[in-house]
Amino acid sequence: MDSQICYTELKIDSVLDSNAPSHQRRWYAVFTISRNEKSVVKHLQLRDIKSFLPTYEATRVWKNRQRVKTVFPLFPCYLFVHIDIRERVKVLQSPGVLRVIGNDRQCPPLEEAEMELLRSGFSGRKFEPFHELVVGEKVRIKAGLMRGLEGVLVRRNSNLRFVLSIDFINQHAAVEVDADTLESIV
Repeated sequence: MDSQICYTELKIDSVLDSNAPSHQRRWYAVFTISRNEKSVVKHLQLRDIKSFLPTYEATRVWKNRQRVKTVFPLFPCYLFVHIDIRERVKVLQSPGVLRVIGNDRQCPPLEEAEMELLRSGFSGRKFEPFHELVVGEKVRIKAGLMRGLEGVLVRRNSNLRFVLSIDFINQHAAVEVDADTLESIV
């Protein structure tokens, strides 16, 4: 009797394996407890989960007029994990993680081009969060590391900035660009 049960389980497992789609590691957005992004990254690292927290540096003036450079998350309460979707439970069990962005049935992965841009550090350019309403002409970068990415062109302090919108998490980041590297999207 026990051998029949084992045989049935093996048969079911082999059917599941043959029908299962090929899984691969993709980037997913993770929503965290506010101001806990860095500790969540440490907990994920302990669980052997590759994560990425984009940051930027800003100068803050303390009450004693001392200027201090501080590192902040580019997208507060969000970080990204590079996992096979079957590892979702390991992510959710990490302290500080509230959810993997998506619904209960599906967690769509992020675009590889957007993640590569974020992970590249924008080729050494200074970047910062962009919280204003994104208004302006839609443009595409036509040369360089960011080639092919689409966004919105804005002007700030007489400099052109390309606003990368990660619509999935409703967050934006602005990076300074040269006008000759952009083309209008019709």
